Amino acid sequence: MDEDLKRFFKRDRFAEFLGIELLEAGEGYARSRMEIGNDHFNGIGTVHGGAIFTLADFTFAVASNSHGKVSVAINADVSFMNAARGGALTAEAREISRNHKLGSYTVEIRDDTGELVAIFQGLAYIKKKEIEFSK
Repeated sequence: MDEDLKRFFKRDRFAEFLGIELLEAGEGYARSRMEIGNDHFNGIGTVHGGAIFTLADFTFAVASNSHGKVSVAINADVSFMNAARGGALTAEAREISRNHKLGSYTVEIRDDTGELVAIFQGLAYIKKKEIEFSK
């Protein structure tokens, strides 16, 4: 994994707050993990959809910015397939297509058993600006 990319995404304080760990990153690809704690649950005892969305969104951000150009989400959609109840969740983002302006990504979120919890689709706008890794 590119150490500059890993250091850059350590700046994401919300992901850090939720306990999201970047496991792997490469061009157009990322994999992250979130250990579920008491603060991740909603009122009915399942993992909050917002926590799942944030895990997917963070992983999408890493994959879309992995080419070194600042990329920002312009659209994101999540479909929840199964309730998550604990353990850890892993998100894996893959680049579907990319040109000089737009990148499309799919993120699968799975639980510890490998069961599909959610599918996230993200569309990124690619800016001309290079990522400043040294800051």
